[in-house]
Amino acid sequence: MKGSIILMVSAAAAKLLGAFFKIPLTNILGGVGMGYFSCAYSLFMPVYSLTVTGLSSAVARMTAQSTALGMYANTAKIRRTALGIFSLVGLIGSLLIILLAKPFSIYSTGSSEAAAAVAMIAPAVLFGCITAVERGCYEGMSNMYPTALSQVVEGVVKAAAGLLLCGYVLKNPQVIEKYFPYVTDVRAAAAAAGILGVTLSTLGAAVFLAAVRLFTKLPEGGESYVMSRKAIVRELAATAAPVGVSALVTNLTALIDMWTVIGCISCFGSSIAAPEGVSAAELPYFIYGSFAGIALTVFNLVPSVTNMLGKGALTCITSAYESKDRKALEYGTSQALLTAAVISVPAAVGIGVLAPEILGFLYPQQSDEAAFCVNSLRWLMAGMVCLCASYPLFSMLQAVGKSSAPLKITLIGTAVKLAGNLIFIPFMGVDGAALSTSLCYGTVLAISLKVYIKAADLHISAAPFGKVLYSGAMCGGAAYLTASLLKNAGASLIGVMGVSAAVGGAVYLVLIAALVGKVSIKRRERA
Repeated sequence: MKGSIILMVSAAAAKLLGAFFKIPLTNILGGVGMGYFSCAYSLFMPVYSLTVTGLSSAVARMTAQSTALGMYANTAKIRRTALGIFSLVGLIGSLLIILLAKPFSIYSTGSSEAAAAVAMIAPAVLFGCITAVERGCYEGMSNMYPTALSQVVEGVVKAAAGLLLCGYVLKNPQVIEKYFPYVTDVRAAAAAAGILGVTLSTLGAAVFLAAVRLFTKLPEGGESYVMSRKAIVRELAATAAPVGVSALVTNLTALIDMWTVIGCISCFGSSIAAPEGVSAAELPYFIYGSFAGIALTVFNLVPSVTNMLGKGALTCITSAYESKDRKALEYGTSQALLTAAVISVPAAVGIGVLAPEILGFLYPQQSDEAAFCVNSLRWLMAGMVCLCASYPLFSMLQAVGKSSAPLKITLIGTAVKLAGNLIFIPFMGVDGAALSTSLCYGTVLAISLKVYIKAADLHISAAPFGKVLYSGAMCGGAAYLTASLLKNAGASLIGVMGVSAAVGGAVYLVLIAALVGKVSIKRRERA
């Protein structure tokens, strides 16, 4: 839990910095500009996930095994081997994105305007691979501080570089016209500049971890047995591949949204009229850019923090499972899932109840886009809770020897997402994409929980989770009543949001302390 808390705090800080980047960026670029930005991200994330996501956990798991046995020379060899192999993999991934930039842009948006943004993000795959290896090494030695600090560095560089570069392009369009005459839309060039900030942030994290390595002395060992390079590569691939492919499949939902939202709205039309400054032909891209740039940005804030619970639980659950300590296994599992629920439920309820105020506060310069996303954001909230709980479950499935299970589960979830988009978008518009996202992650959570309980042979009490849901409902009710009273009294937007959140949060904390706290104390006494 200590490691998880360190990583969650750093992830929260990184997400806050990310919000300082993406929210102003959305206000600057608008719906169409964010469509170009999101197009680049939708290609980048699957490639990035395939090459990076499974790598960190694979290196951490192997490092933890070697370190526990005092095999420090083997730990060092794992790092060197992983760094060499996956630097090459990252380079190939970067080149792949560059080669696909123009055809992907044309196929996705009908023009090549987004190609520059796609190309600008390509080097981030290489830097991400290097960073993943270094983070995995430290996490395997139960040192979460380098990962935590590098995430903060990444967030600072992204916010500073991305906004400065984007602002420079918009203020100096003549420079773009001079050096890039083929770029006809300055919003596309500005989106590319903002994306370059993302690439520079991954470089900043890699440089930071390299500096940490220079000033950190790691334990040395003279053990007689050291794994061969071939054996290390084989084990890394066996662990990383299923997790990476699972993450790839998960990120395919972004591609599904892009193709189906733009395609279905182009084909079936939309119930909303094009706002001022947006042509009828641009409306599908405006709708998709608003959904991806605003609703999904807010949706991903909390899951990115609870994702760190999986990193903290991986070594704990692995140790308990291998030593056949059922009490530790049950306690660790319950704590990870309950922590995810305690964090995600009030966040989802609060965002759903106060969606108009939150979006109006975050996106004051994009009122059309923000108002358009209110219902979509509410439809997403159930999915956010399910996604928050699924992240630690995926890590725990890996810990009990079910590395391939997340891949199969996410494939089923992706199929639900695709079918849901095709069924709901023609009737509900982009709200249908939000609904299908919640159905997707609800399916993923249900199957993951069933597979994990069976594999670990555990019994998990549902009572604490029911009490969390009850506390969340009371929190939402208190926030809703407070917001209604303040609106009738003519309070400001910030006043409504702040006071309602404070009242709802206070109700939630009191109920959680009274209901869930007693359950946790009794469980510890039994253990």
